[in-house]
Amino acid sequence: MTDPENNADFDERPTYNEEIDTPAIEASVRAMLAAFGEDPDREGLLNTPKRVARMYPELLAGYRTDEKKLVNGAIFNVTYDDMVIVRDIEYFSLCEHHMLPFMGRAHVAYIPKGQVIGLSKIPRIVDMYARRLQVQERMTRQIADFIDDLLHPQGVAVVVEGLHLCAMMRGVKKHDARMTTSAMLGSFRKSINTRQEFLDHLNRGAEPLRI
Repeated sequence: MTDPENNADFDERPTYNEEIDTPAIEASVRAMLAAFGEDPDREGLLNTPKRVARMYPELLAGYRTDEKKLVNGAIFNVTYDDMVIVRDIEYFSLCEHHMLPFMGRAHVAYIPKGQVIGLSKIPRIVDMYARRLQVQERMTRQIADFIDDLLHPQGVAVVVEGLHLCAMMRGVKKHDARMTTSAMLGSFRKSINTRQEFLDHLNRGAEPLRI
């Protein structure tokens, strides 16, 4: 996230506060380092607990994102009723099972019913749910439900692709395995043609995920 002190536009973006108990995180990280057999007082690790504690308010900012500030009135009345797609939205999240990162791209579509949302808000909605301890399946549905509740469109579709370090670094250790999840609401669920139109858009020019 951009440093607010260096970005005059930051006030228009969703923010997080410091409700996380950073002293408790520092103490826990120090205890973990000792449990690993490391010396928490050696030069390279001396400030690691503080760095980790400062990191989590940003990585988990989604818990404290104000939904009203995120939307910030950027809902507009329109007569447009064709599909709106925002694809290839990069996201980073933390798996709630091992607290290891997973990352990838989200693709979001909806068919308006009198209202649209500002383009920049959809990636911020994705970030709001990604910046939490998550499982990809739940995150996918949360994004879809939020847009559905906000706009009451004819339909919402969300497809999320993810690379999970918990599967790449440990366990099965499959570097190229990726996960795809989807949530289809309204017309995307009811109409095969509507759903296929969305998927056809995603297949055009699709590139494999890389890290």
